[in-house]
Amino acid sequence: MSHLTLRNLSKTSLGIEYKNFFMAEMEIGNDEQKMLPKKVHKDNDRAKEVKAFDDTKAGVQGLVDVGVVKLPPIFHMPREYIHDHPTLNGHNLHGFQVPTIDLKHVSDPCIRKEIVDKMRLASEKWGFFQVINHGIPQDVMKEVLEGVRRFHEQPREMKMKYYSRETEIVRYYTNYDLHQSKGASWRDTLICVMAPNPPPPNMYPSACREILVEYSKRVQSIGEVIFKLLSEALGLDPDHLKDIGCLEGHTFGCQYYPPCPEPERTLGHVRHRDPDFLTILLQDQIGGLQVLHQDHWIDVPPLEGALIINIGDLLQLISNDKFRSVEHRVLAKSVGPRISLACLFSTHLEPSNRVYGPLKQLLSPQNPPLYEETTILNYLNSYKSVGGLENALSFHKL
Repeated sequence: MSHLTLRNLSKTSLGIEYKNFFMAEMEIGNDEQKMLPKKVHKDNDRAKEVKAFDDTKAGVQGLVDVGVVKLPPIFHMPREYIHDHPTLNGHNLHGFQVPTIDLKHVSDPCIRKEIVDKMRLASEKWGFFQVINHGIPQDVMKEVLEGVRRFHEQPREMKMKYYSRETEIVRYYTNYDLHQSKGASWRDTLICVMAPNPPPPNMYPSACREILVEYSKRVQSIGEVIFKLLSEALGLDPDHLKDIGCLEGHTFGCQYYPPCPEPERTLGHVRHRDPDFLTILLQDQIGGLQVLHQDHWIDVPPLEGALIINIGDLLQLISNDKFRSVEHRVLAKSVGPRISLACLFSTHLEPSNRVYGPLKQLLSPQNPPLYEETTILNYLNSYKSVGGLENALSFHKL
């Protein structure tokens, strides 16, 4: 195994299954394969390696558990994925920082107007901002991240029953686009649909069940505050976005980024926009999140107690490009694990005939609609067709 060094690979059932994966990587192929065009041969080899990895149902953490010290080739990303834009960080930022908004006195009419103005500017210019004094207790935030850790670090036998590539209400997997991507991201994910029609609580993993339910209630409350402020920032009635269903559903993406043996060769999460109305992200103190701003990647350093808010594609659509859904990514790191929980506000796969288009209150002869009306499911089909790597909204431009 020239590119891997493993500890005790054959001593456990997990080791045996990963041995099959590594053997698939090493296999040269038969004479018929050697006669194929080089690209076809390479694609076939990758498909075989990906399937062998996926079949272990142990995820990226499983690779760490068996002692991988070099990055398996299926995680090698094309250079243009990693170095597509220059990065500004540390002393190079010169004021290029995602805005932070204090919600402490949001009920005070005078201060509320300042908050609305700041949120409008951040949503138009950045598509991202952080909020502090949002009302979710620090101990709840810490415990929900610890719950995510507990799930991902428990034995494979406890996790694999949730492993699925289907659209289950609760599912665990590595990379939703694992079989389509040119290079896999160094990340495992637990998805839990929390609203509008949550499953019985016992369907959530026991490692994090109670705290997910508790955090869901908390994030729903702050989500309502944020949507009211965004409604006002658009010049609408405070309840407008809520009344049209933006707050109706939310799903948790519980992300786990193990320490990576060669972080310069891959990413924790490739560049993407979010397929929702709004995302509320809770991250730990490891860092790695970057936002694309003015053709530069900008670090979003962890801020103790803060939540990160970003505009999703669907909010850009209904605001007629007033608010921006921007690309972002997560770097792979040699330290970790990095743990985060993204709450995506959308009904996603919930059956609905409701259509969304640019809000009529925002339109005029000088500001005509830029997008056609579409359902959430139709938009999601567009998003899946490009794997999140391209702008799915372009499919719905007029």
